[in-house]
Amino acid sequence: MISTYGEAMDYMYAQLPMFHRQGAAAYRKDLHNTIALLDAIGNPQMHIQCIHVAGTNGKGSVSHMIASVLQEKGMKIGLYTSPHYRIFQERIKINGKYITEEFIIDFLNANRLIIEKINPSFFELTVALAFLYFKKEKIDIAVIETGLGGRLDSTNVIVPLLSVITNISFDHSDLLGDTLDKIATEKAGIIKKNVPVLIGRNQKELMPIFNVKAKQENAMIYYANDLVCFSEKKKLDLHSKLEVESIDPLLNFSFSPDLKGIYQIENYLTALAATYVLNNKCNFKLSKKAIKNGLENVTKNANIIGRWQKLKTSRPSFAESAHNEDGIQMLLLQIKSLSYTKLHIILGFVKDKNIDKILDLLPKDAKYYFVAAKIPRALDANELMLKAKEKGLQGKSYSSVKSAFSASQRSRTYGDVVIVTGSIFVVAEIV
Repeated sequence: MISTYGEAMDYMYAQLPMFHRQGAAAYRKDLHNTIALLDAIGNPQMHIQCIHVAGTNGKGSVSHMIASVLQEKGMKIGLYTSPHYRIFQERIKINGKYITEEFIIDFLNANRLIIEKINPSFFELTVALAFLYFKKEKIDIAVIETGLGGRLDSTNVIVPLLSVITNISFDHSDLLGDTLDKIATEKAGIIKKNVPVLIGRNQKELMPIFNVKAKQENAMIYYANDLVCFSEKKKLDLHSKLEVESIDPLLNFSFSPDLKGIYQIENYLTALAATYVLNNKCNFKLSKKAIKNGLENVTKNANIIGRWQKLKTSRPSFAESAHNEDGIQMLLLQIKSLSYTKLHIILGFVKDKNIDKILDLLPKDAKYYFVAAKIPRALDANELMLKAKEKGLQGKSYSSVKSAFSASQRSRTYGDVVIVTGSIFVVAEIV
């Protein structure tokens, strides 16, 4: 019998294969366990309405944005995202509030025999837990972010009101495919029969993949750039208002985004386009006020962390969850917008990621602090340092993320900027 939240977490972490700790060994390439587990607990996913969000980058931010807008309409919104930064409960929220410890304990105790018979992965179990929680709490809509890919992702048992695919770039190529076409095909697996689908980034070479899949499923397909855009003069300035131009007069307004990363511009566009589809295809009747307020209050409403987050230090320090080529390229745009004397970068990765191209992108004039997060999958800090030196990146390795962060604060001088990045799990130890 599990009596405390600590025991519940110990059980889940110790008993269940967990991707962010073990990598590919924890990845299940079919939906068998998920379906079996959901059958055993009454298929709660069939009793909730959902919006499904996939993509390589931005899917977490877009999920939070959509949830925030729907909350501003006065709805009770479930939000499922992964991985978590600090505590497990971040993955499952209702109107920004974490799932209760009591529900997790009761769920594990009530279903322990089933769990040990089916032996689901950590992610498979978490998906089932989220669906049951949302059903029992009688939410209005759940915004569900995929984990890996889409076609074989455990979340892909739902029939949503809307499917969203943010963008496609290289990540988890060992599992999803070594070309963008293959990765896009996996992500397109969330497109369902007669369910509208929104594509966030217009990548012309991949459009045939999405168009063919949408046609096969008789799914109306939309591209965000066809529905909304921002005035060019405001394109890279998130410190002022963004002015929206849309084919829908309802969306012609300006707003002050509270998520400040330059890369969030694309995510805001995708979320805005999602509101268009929800209104014009799904009859949601979202008001201009709800959409505007939702986009201006994502942090407060949906409780998002780790995205170009300003840290509580006396001088500028930021945490950014960029962890693949596309994410790092967006981070470099952000860095170019800063004014600084010296750049300090605290950097760590997981060991199963191909980092050669990422290291090629990083600035050679920065001072680096190489680290390993406290997870088994973390790439050894000394090994990372040696790989980075081969690419012309100079710095030292540190025994922990926190010791590296402390060293950066001691080493910096007036006008310097510190950035923590490379892995969500590195950022998690700072935010």
